[in-house]
Order: sequence, then structure tokens, then C-alpha cells
Amino acid sequence: MSASSGGLSRALVAAGALVVAAGVAMGAVASHAAGRAPHPDAARLLNTAVLYQLVHGIGLVLAGVLARFGATRWLHVAGGAFLIGIALFCGALYWLAFSGTSAGPIAPIGGLLLIAGWVAVSLHALTAGRS
Repeated sequence: MSASSGGLSRALVAAGALVVAAGVAMGAVASHAAGRAPHPDAARLLNTAVLYQLVHGIGLVLAGVLARFGATRWLHVAGGAFLIGIALFCGALYWLAFSGTSAGPIAPIGGLLLIAGWVAVSLHALTAGRS
């Protein structure tokens, strides 16, 4: 494992673990606060946000584990796309549930970034180790 692979691996695993920890915390908050939130579909919005946060946090951990075997630019792209996508997509849903107001196109942009992160992981798998 090269120094750059090790640094990327540690950063992605740490970021993913923190995202998952925050997702567990938000799940606990959501279970208690959904009934008092201003949006009528707050429980559904919060469940969706927590689910996507947890799944994509695990995606970050996966990208970090893959980086231990050789980092590619695609894992850098995946990590950035996942982090920004989680913040935008999940953040927009949390905002809508707790404020009752839309964040505009922020959630769809975040969703596109989450998709891009998985595409980048697949491109890493298809190109890693090629000369």
C-alpha cells in the first residue's frame, strides 16, 4: 500500500464511520422528533434521509477499504461525490422535515452525486490494476 493509498483509505474509512455514527444519531432524533416536525410527511422524509445517510456512509467505508489495495482517481471521485451528495441530499430532506420549507433543487443534485459516487466505484473496479 502506497502512502497516498493509505492516506485516502484512512480518510474515507474515518469519514464513512463518522457519517454512519451521525446517521445513527439522526435516526434517534428522528424517532422522537418526527411527530412534532412541521412537515406532514416528516417521518417518511427523516426515514429516507437516515437510510441514505447510512447506506452511503457504508459506501465511503467501502471506498476506503478498496483504496487499501490501490487508490485510483475514481476512488477520490467516489469519496467526494458521496460526501457532498450525503450533505446535499440528506441535508435537504432533514431541512424540509424540520423546517417545512424546501431547499429547492439541492436534494436532486445530491442524489445525482450519490449516483455518481457509485458509478465511480464501478469505474474503479473496472480500471484498477490496468497498465
